[in-house]
Order: sequence, then structure tokens, then C-alpha cells
Amino acid sequence: MISLRKAATLAGLVWASTAAPAMSQTVLRMVSHADIKILDPVWTTALITRNHGYLVYDVLFAKDADLKVQPQMAEKHEVSADKLTWTITLRDGLEFSDGTPVTAEDCVASLKRWGARDAFGQLLFKATAELKIVDRKTFAFVLKEPFGLVLEALGKVSSNVPFIMPKRVAETDPNKQIDDYIGSGPFIFKKDEWKAGEKVVYVKNPKYRPRAEPPSMLAGGKVAKVDRVEWLAITDPSTAMSALLAGEIDLIESPPPDLFPVLKADKNIALFGWNSLGSQIVMRFNHLQPPFNNVKARQAAMHALAQEDIMRAQVGDPEIFKLCNAPFICGTRFGKEYGDLLIKPNLEKARQLLKESGYDGTPVAMMHQTDLQSSNQVQPVAKQQLEKAGFKVDLMSMDWQTVVSRRARKEAPAQGGWNIFFTTNITLDSDNPGTNSYAAGSCEKAWFGWPCDPEIEKLRDAFIREGDPEKQKALGYAISDRVMDQAFYAPVGQYKAFGAYRKDRLEGWLAGPVPVLWNISKK
Repeated sequence: MISLRKAATLAGLVWASTAAPAMSQTVLRMVSHADIKILDPVWTTALITRNHGYLVYDVLFAKDADLKVQPQMAEKHEVSADKLTWTITLRDGLEFSDGTPVTAEDCVASLKRWGARDAFGQLLFKATAELKIVDRKTFAFVLKEPFGLVLEALGKVSSNVPFIMPKRVAETDPNKQIDDYIGSGPFIFKKDEWKAGEKVVYVKNPKYRPRAEPPSMLAGGKVAKVDRVEWLAITDPSTAMSALLAGEIDLIESPPPDLFPVLKADKNIALFGWNSLGSQIVMRFNHLQPPFNNVKARQAAMHALAQEDIMRAQVGDPEIFKLCNAPFICGTRFGKEYGDLLIKPNLEKARQLLKESGYDGTPVAMMHQTDLQSSNQVQPVAKQQLEKAGFKVDLMSMDWQTVVSRRARKEAPAQGGWNIFFTTNITLDSDNPGTNSYAAGSCEKAWFGWPCDPEIEKLRDAFIREGDPEKQKALGYAISDRVMDQAFYAPVGQYKAFGAYRKDRLEGWLAGPVPVLWNISKK
């Protein structure tokens, strides 16, 4: 039974969501995996902001269900004989949601801003001599040297995604957040109806021109089949489940596995493995601040962890999770594994390394996102494991959006910084050693945690340039070794993501590495 307090909260949310739209509108009401406070999908890699980005913006290229890169906003691309010039032409009739046409200038500005923030984008632009405008619909990458992953970069699936924004927006300093949300995608963000902590609203974009092909994962025709999408911020999983069972909402992006039996018991509810390729949870160290500015302290933490306890606490069902210490995903071409490291703890080794690091007993600041169902049970278990090795850990509870903001701070924890946080990434963005954001050692340009390692940067550059598959695999393994030896981050397991929806109301939910909301229709 739902409690009276929860019922009152739910009633308020549902009343607020039903009061605004006209009765003739079709409305998809759902609970996302987190509330959203940051709306710039280039400034942050937060997956909730990425999901927002896929509704509001479109991309030049996208991956289909066969994991092939297909044109999206692009009509075609041409490659010169020397493979140094990649010319991209836009489709006819593309418009932003304010009715202004999408031009090559918008694309160039958007790609440059993305390339300043994203690890894959940084590699592409490092190999680029010029990104030039040919005409109103055409632009070209002129490379310094062959770069065989141009389309893979432009078709990057997850954070950061090279979304196309208007030039005036894309010219915002990459280190500052945008404040103009005019987009190129199938939906429009309704800023006037956004209430942080309550709901986010999107409406169908009448200016959007879908491709003619059938939809396939993130490629093909992105047809908005509902007039309005509402993300309701119901943070308690049981309350969200009760709302779904009662028909007050239509979909939950990622209910926790312990609720699956109740959901399966209702004939009107279906569980859908929308991300069957899975996700990876990682522990990220701050390489700038003690104690993890010392590699031996990072190594000590790695030897202290035990994945099974962490994944049982977070995911529960062993059929859903997988123990895996390969930084670039088990079972993939570059998924090198490392014995018992991270699988079984070696406390003697951990304590020895911690002593050698000179750790002075200052508490480690571990951020704990209490509202994020994909990784909110990890921290208490990891805290216990680290403390067995001799660390002192300060578990700092906060919501995910506060973590997203705080992780960008480079100051010491006492001045608002951090030492450790946990995050989740999709396997499709993590299985390539040259483009995995966590593996970048580019110092100030690196992803949060800011590893500074010239050796791994040389390896990543060589990996991107190498055309021979066997030599590239050897380089990939060398990058993997460096990640683990220098403890860039700790993979703590993989799992499959499931959503729940009312099958008596909805149809058309497409499988993919992100929750695909276009193509969903209400019966």
C-alpha cells in the first residue's frame, strides 16, 4: 500500500502535470533516472542531461541497431582520395525550433564547442588542420593526417554527444553553460514550465523534419508520436512504482531490480531491456588532490575493492550484473582482464601501498548521490571496503545534480572539492581505448579527475592513427595496462538496464543505449 504522505505527494505531481496541457494532447508521463538541473549537454557528461539533449537536439550522424554509423542531419559525406578532406552536406529543409534554417556555420560552431570538451572530439580536432565552411549547406574537415574514426566521432552515442545548436548558442565559452535552449531535435524544451525537483516538460517540435527511413536505435526517422513529454521527479522508487501501477504515469526509465517481481505481477506492466548492451559503473579518483594525487594511494584503493559485494548491493540480481575488471568492457575486442584485481580484495597489498603513499589519515571525501537509482547503493559498500584497507572515508550525501556540479571543482574537499565519486557509462562509449573519456590523460583537458599522463596520450594518439587491426589491438591493450597501472579509474562492474511501462497504453519503445522517446505512441 502507498502511504498517505506519498499519495499526497504523488497526487500533487500528477495534478500539476495534468493541469497544463489541453485534453486533446497526447502526453507521455514518465519518471527518469534522475532530476535535471544542468541543461547543457556539452558542458556536462551527466546522462540525464544527455537524455535531455537527445530530445531537444539532433546530430549529423547516428548509430543504428546494427551499430553502423548512418547519416542523420547529414545528407551525405565525401572523402578525398588522400583521406585528408571529409566533406559533409546537410539535408534540405532543416530548421531549428525557432524556424531559422540550420546552416554549415551552426554545425561548425557546434562541433568546435563539443571538440573543446569531449575526449573523442579533442582527438579529432588534434588531427584537424581546418574545419572550413564550403557553402551554406556544406562544410569540411581538412585533416593534418588520416583519422579513420571521423564518422565514429561525429556519430558518438553518449556523453558528450556532438549535438547541433544554433551558432549564437554554440559560440558560448565551452567552460560556461548555455542559457538559450533553441534546438534542432524532435522536441522543444518548455523552460517556462520547468520546475526543478518537480517536472520537466517537452512538446513536439513542429519545425523538425524527420528522415524518411524507419527508426533504428538512434538513426532513421525520429518521429515524435506524442504531443508532450513530462518527466516527473518522483525520487522514491516505491512511490514511482505505485504511480505506474495506478496508471498515474506511463513509464519508469530504470526501476531498481528489487521491484521487478511486483512489476512483473501486473498484467498491464512490461519490463523492457532497453539497454541490453549494458552499462558500466566506475569509481573515479581526483588526481589533483591528496591522497589520490599519489598513484600508490589510488592503487591501494583498487586492491581494497570487491566488485561482487558492490554489485549485489546496487543491482541485486546476478542475472543482470557481471563482474568485470576490464576498463574497456569484458567480452569486447579490447576487453583485457586483470585476474583478481577489483574482484577479490587484497587488503595486505592495499595497506602496504597506502603506507608507502604517505597517507596521513585525512578523511577521503566520497560523494554519494542518494537519488540516482543506477549507482546510489555503491558508496556505503565501497566506504567499508576502503576503510578495511586503512582509509578514513567521509561519505557526503547529496543529490546527483549537486555531484554533477561539484565534480567540476578542482579545489580541495574543504573548499568544495572532492576525492572520489561513482558514475555510470554505457558500454558503447567505453569499449574503445582511444576514445574512452575516462582513459584520457590530457591534464586540464581531461575528464573530471584530471589525470595528467603524457605516456597514455602518446598511446591514444598512436591507437587512433593505427590502421592495422592487430597492431591497434596491441596498442589498446597497452592503454588498458596503463589505465590500470596508474589507476585512472576503477571499473566496479557491468549491468543491463531495464525500464517498466504500461503496455496497455504505450507501444513503439525502441531499444538503444539511451532511452529513445521518439516513436513511442499512446494507444
